[in-house]
Amino acid sequence: MVIDVALVSYGIAALAFALLSIGLLATRQQTSRFLLLIACLTAALWAGMLAWPKADASTAARLVPTAELARDVAWLMFLLSLQGSLAKAGETRRMAAGISGFALLAAAISLWQANSDAWPLLQLLSGAGAYVCLSIIGMLLVEQVLRSASLQQRWGIKFACLGIGGIFVFDFYLYSEAMLFRQINPGVWSARGIINALIVPMIAVSAHRSAKWATTISVSRRFLFHSVALFGAGLYLLAMAAAGYYLRYVGGNWGSFMQLAFLFGALLLLGTVMFSGAFRARIRVFLSKHFFAYSYDYREEWMQFTRTLAKADDSPYQRTIEAIANLVESPGGALWIRRETGQCEPAGHWNTFSSTAQEPAQGALCCFLEQHKWIIDLQEWQEDPVKYQNLALPGWLLTLPDAWLVVPLIVNAKLLGFIVLARPRSPIALNWEVLDLLKIAGSQAGSYLAQYEAAQALLVARQFDSYHRMSTFVVHDLKNLVAQLSLLVANSARHKDSPEFQQDMLETVTYSVEKMKTLLQRFNRSKSAEAPQPVALDAMLKQIVNFRAALHPGLTMQISASGMSTFGNASRLERVIAHFVTNAIEATPKDGRITLSIERDGMDAVIVCADTGQGMSEEFIRERLFKPFVSTKSTGMGIGIFEAREYIHELGGSIAVASAVSHGTTFRIRLPIYVPQSVAADVTNDEGVAGESAETEITVH
Repeated sequence: MVIDVALVSYGIAALAFALLSIGLLATRQQTSRFLLLIACLTAALWAGMLAWPKADASTAARLVPTAELARDVAWLMFLLSLQGSLAKAGETRRMAAGISGFALLAAAISLWQANSDAWPLLQLLSGAGAYVCLSIIGMLLVEQVLRSASLQQRWGIKFACLGIGGIFVFDFYLYSEAMLFRQINPGVWSARGIINALIVPMIAVSAHRSAKWATTISVSRRFLFHSVALFGAGLYLLAMAAAGYYLRYVGGNWGSFMQLAFLFGALLLLGTVMFSGAFRARIRVFLSKHFFAYSYDYREEWMQFTRTLAKADDSPYQRTIEAIANLVESPGGALWIRRETGQCEPAGHWNTFSSTAQEPAQGALCCFLEQHKWIIDLQEWQEDPVKYQNLALPGWLLTLPDAWLVVPLIVNAKLLGFIVLARPRSPIALNWEVLDLLKIAGSQAGSYLAQYEAAQALLVARQFDSYHRMSTFVVHDLKNLVAQLSLLVANSARHKDSPEFQQDMLETVTYSVEKMKTLLQRFNRSKSAEAPQPVALDAMLKQIVNFRAALHPGLTMQISASGMSTFGNASRLERVIAHFVTNAIEATPKDGRITLSIERDGMDAVIVCADTGQGMSEEFIRERLFKPFVSTKSTGMGIGIFEAREYIHELGGSIAVASAVSHGTTFRIRLPIYVPQSVAADVTNDEGVAGESAETEITVH
């Protein structure tokens, strides 16, 4: 009589869940109801298996490891989807990971029970313990869902949560009692079916109240893809386990060997199929076509598109091809970019064909893409060219292996280039949604490439600008050398017989030659720049005065403090100080005086270049002196004083200018004294402060 009660009980449950499933299918399909429908169908299948006429308690117990596991996991996934819309994403992911791990453990126990000859008691305790844990997880999830829901949300979901919670509470009682008394209570087992049937109306009420469950339940394509893949893998493993059990049963002495070999081969085949790109692509296409109103999850697709473009391991051209190809499951493609030559040249390829063919920017293909902005399906073009206004495609395009689509890259209504995609892993229907997505993605990719091209052009322009700026300084230095040599030529008529003049002229020419060699080396990019080092200031000033003494009779030098050094580029600093002396020589008459001196002011060395020449007005010093390309000399370039200020500031120094028209000019160049770290603590600041000038003085910072 117990068997009849169990049959009727589980039969009623199977009928109730089947009717609820039909009701959910008859209503307007929504993604939000998908997991609820799966859970109801699984529950109906589970109850129907247990209501099999020939089933008794022991037979039903053997069906639990398969049918009941699928039912419990389906209800847990439904609860998890409710929790996912009410809680933080991180908490939901952690819950999903924990439940998935335990479900895999329960599946392993189920397979072991179905194919093991272990003691029945050990099988009962292990299986019951697993389902007790699943029941506890289910009750915790119900509590989390109800606690996370607002009052309005709770009104819609409370009956479903209470009903599903009742299922897990009853299962907890059933299996905990079985573990305690080491057997399943037949009466409790028989009542279980009718208990499950009683919760069907509660779920139906919640489904009716929550017609807009889309605000609380969402099934992403990724979740659905992995769920279908795991469900299919589970069914496959169950079938293989049954086949292995059959081989073991009929194989005699070879039974165990045949079972192990068969199961290992089945697992190897499953792993190969699950890691197949073509198989995964077919699953995605099937799910998008049959379970969703739109073919794409645009948020997920756009995030993946952006992440692909932002990768740093490949060239931007390869990243662009990959980002576009992933939208339509294409395994690769090639990119052509419009260049200044008037040709669309190959810029890169990804995972597929490469080509050296070029397409004229004014050719039929490029003009068609720019004018119509269409995606060209090469197979459709071959079948019906009229759809593309009888466009004549180039021969090299038609010979590319597996070429499928031509996607234009449009930026500001102009064609930047185009991408040729390879045929996808699984057939994809090119409807309006796919074409619109490819168009907007091509526009976004074109903007990305246009920005990259502009950045590369700007980098080249900056390199040329740096080169031109350096050449300007070099030309300025050459002009100074020419001026020195010109003065030597002018004085040679009067002093050519003087041994001292001949010696000075030889030294000046030698210095000029070495200087020009140094300037030419600056243009050679392969030469490394001179490393900064301590520069002895008094020795540098002596060299500057010695090489220019023949240019002006009034040039003298005064050293108030010797032994000071600064840290910098010796040749560049010498060129900067020499520029002040050269300017003073050119601005001072032959009967005037030019004094180059050095003194110490605390931890600074002060180089003073004073002359009694023409002088400058305060307005000129303030508004024009340090402007590049501004000069009062007919042969001047206006670069030297600008370079001098920039480099002195780079060294951490400053320039002070004191000048009066017709009375002369004084430049005070302040540089930090270089002190080795070993003696830095012994340096004192007991030097006096330099006196102030009574003339107009402007400090340049």
